[in-house]
Amino acid sequence: MSVPTVIIHRDADVLAKAVAARVVVRAVDAQSARGSAHLVLTGGTVGIATLAEIAASPARDAVDWRAVDLWWGDERFLPSGDAERNETGARKALLDHLDLAPERVHVMRGPDSGMTVEEAADAYAEELRRAARPGDHVPAPVFDLTMLGMGPDGHVASLFPGMPALYDTRPVVAVHGSPKPPPTRISLTLPVIRNSAEVWVIAAGEEKAEAVRAALSESGPMPVPAAGARGGSRTLFLLDRAAASKIPSS
Repeated sequence: MSVPTVIIHRDADVLAKAVAARVVVRAVDAQSARGSAHLVLTGGTVGIATLAEIAASPARDAVDWRAVDLWWGDERFLPSGDAERNETGARKALLDHLDLAPERVHVMRGPDSGMTVEEAADAYAEELRRAARPGDHVPAPVFDLTMLGMGPDGHVASLFPGMPALYDTRPVVAVHGSPKPPPTRISLTLPVIRNSAEVWVIAAGEEKAEAVRAALSESGPMPVPAAGARGGSRTLFLLDRAAASKIPSS
C-alpha cells in the first residue's frame, strides 16, 4: 500500500475546484493508457461540490465519458430518486450533464428494486465481479480512482468505527445500524478500496481535523476506518486548512 500524501487547500470551495481538476486529469490519463477508466464516486458536501465543479469545467470535455465506468463507494438503502441517495446528488451535480453510457453507470439498488439490502449488496458484488479483468486480485476491477469522503468519526464509505464490516472480506456488504442516518446502507469494503490504483480521502472543516490526524497516524482501521483507506500506487489526503489543522508539523 502507498504512503499517504497530504495536499492542503485554502478552503472547501478551493478544495472542490482542485479535486475536480485532478479527477479530469486522472480520467484522461487512465483512458490514454487503457482506453477506459473506472472511477468511484463519493457523496457528502465536498464530494457533490466536486462533481458540480467538474460539470462546470470546460476541461471535462477532455474525457470520453462514454468510456468511463462510474461506481459508488456506498449508498443509503433508499428508493431511487430519494434526495438522500448519493446517486441522486451525483446525477443532479454531474451525471445529467454528461453523455454517459447508461450501462456503465453502476448504481447500488434501493428497496424499490424489490431486493433486501443483503440482496442488493450481493447484486453489486456480482456487477463488480463481471467487471473484473484477468489478473485482478479481488473480484472487482482495479479502480483507477476511488474518492472517499470522511466523517468526523473517521468513517469512509459506510464503514464506521468498530463495526463488523471492517473485518469483512466480501467486496460489498449490507450495513445495519449505521450511527449516521439512515441506518441501512450498502458499502464497498476495505479489500476492494485497497485494490484501487489511487485512493483520495477528501475532507473539509475543523470538525474533521482530529479524524484526519488519527487517520494519518498509526491508528488501525477498526478505530479509524480512514486509516485503512490506501491505494496501491497512490494515496492522497486532499484537505482544506481547517481539516488539516491538527496534523503534526514535521
